[in-house]
Amino acid sequence: MSIEPPASAYDMGHAVEAEALATFAVLVDNEPGVLHRVVGLFAARGYNIESLTVAETDPSAHTSRITIVTRGTPHVLAQIEAQLQKMVSTRHVQNVTKDPNGVERELALIKVRGVGVERVEALRIADIFRARVIDTTIESFIFELTGAPSKIAKFVDLMRPLGLVEVSRTGVLSIDRGVETL
Repeated sequence: MSIEPPASAYDMGHAVEAEALATFAVLVDNEPGVLHRVVGLFAARGYNIESLTVAETDPSAHTSRITIVTRGTPHVLAQIEAQLQKMVSTRHVQNVTKDPNGVERELALIKVRGVGVERVEALRIADIFRARVIDTTIESFIFELTGAPSKIAKFVDLMRPLGLVEVSRTGVLSIDRGVETL
């Protein structure tokens, strides 16, 4: 009969949580330094910002909307949300990723070099993705594409072998379906 030694507290395994993307919509007072404080919150804790957009939404109420896409474990994302809510200038925080009524979109401008067969193929794929040609030369196109970030990423991947030159993306924007506001 063998007797196993007691388990050490150092050997106890812990569950590894998977990281996920999350989109936070943050309504803030439109005043100097707010964006700096939000970005500083992420930097101080070592969190990465994958995408950041900000613009004034209501001049009369002096409010701006900041949309932040970040990555983390469920615990880290809950911490981020709590920290954003604690900021003095914050009026409201919404985790759009968890909201079934949340809509996320991004705009991208994609420049593709192409002549001959590659040019025809680039136009065919653009039509499938409903990308608009907003500029053209004999040797290149600039496409405008709006949609989910995954749609834009797939379009860019397909343009790579056809002569992808440059990509410019706005970052994710979000809004809720229905009549409710942030």
